[in-house]
Amino acid sequence: MLRYVLNEADVATVRFGISPLCELGLSLRAIREPSRFPLQLPWLSRTEAARADLDLDALLALIDNRMWTPDFLNPRPASPLTRLDDEFAVLAAVPADEFVRDLVAVHGHVPDVFAGPPRAAVRRIVRALRELWAATFEPYWPRMRAVLEADVVYRGRQIAQGGLSVMLNGISSTVSYSDGVVSVRLKDPNDRVQHIDGNGLTLVPTMFTRRGSAPVGDGPPLIMYPARGQGALWEAEQVANPAALAAILGETRASLLSALGDPASSTELGVRFGVTASAVNQHLRVLRDAGLLVSTRYGHSVLYLRSELGTALLEAPRPPVE
Repeated sequence: MLRYVLNEADVATVRFGISPLCELGLSLRAIREPSRFPLQLPWLSRTEAARADLDLDALLALIDNRMWTPDFLNPRPASPLTRLDDEFAVLAAVPADEFVRDLVAVHGHVPDVFAGPPRAAVRRIVRALRELWAATFEPYWPRMRAVLEADVVYRGRQIAQGGLSVMLNGISSTVSYSDGVVSVRLKDPNDRVQHIDGNGLTLVPTMFTRRGSAPVGDGPPLIMYPARGQGALWEAEQVANPAALAAILGETRASLLSALGDPASSTELGVRFGVTASAVNQHLRVLRDAGLLVSTRYGHSVLYLRSELGTALLEAPRPPVE
């Protein structure tokens, strides 16, 4: 069990971040054991051929049988808009003693593939991760990022409506919050207690964990948790629409209105409904102009959410049939 202890001032320092490098590192879990990540099987299938040309010896040596990865692959993002190139620059400059320590913390030793000068091993890792990104992430990152950004907006809405406790107790079945203590149930049998002491607690949504995760060592306070909406990312979605509403708005707009009880971007919605991005944007603008949706910008995306008027219209009882 890992416990993060927050004082009154620390509560205000809880924030969210998105880390492309963290996604890269955690994706090795799905590559190593696909059956444990059924929601990402479509991604694994689409990228299978591209992964055959990667430096898998180096990549898979970064993860152990417990699905642990070294802390240098799980940086605390500086902001929700963290750039991958910036994270690669930090990784490339990781001190040799820290690099070795993080590998030993996971494996108990330095894997043979990384034997020799640490700087050479770090260069190989950075090169392998860049190739992994180009082959398997870059084509799909806008979709993935939209899901992660939508999750952050949803969690922010939870804080605004119900408070920090409601949000923290809802991010994962293995994360709980009570009396200023955030508890994370980990596979590590050792108990750890870490006081935030003004350092801030960062929450990172990810596509590649099924439960709350945390750094292996005692680095900056960080919790990685499963992002909402992953199941709808890769396959077209069919939403059952009230017939009367569909007759007024059209089936596509009624479907979008039904789906937007949680925030989502036009990119994500296009994938879910099998509609082109330009068509989705046109429908969303019409619904927003009619007051049925609200929108907010988050990072590079515009996220849409059903308004109170849209919800009232959707949930209006049908008149009795005579």
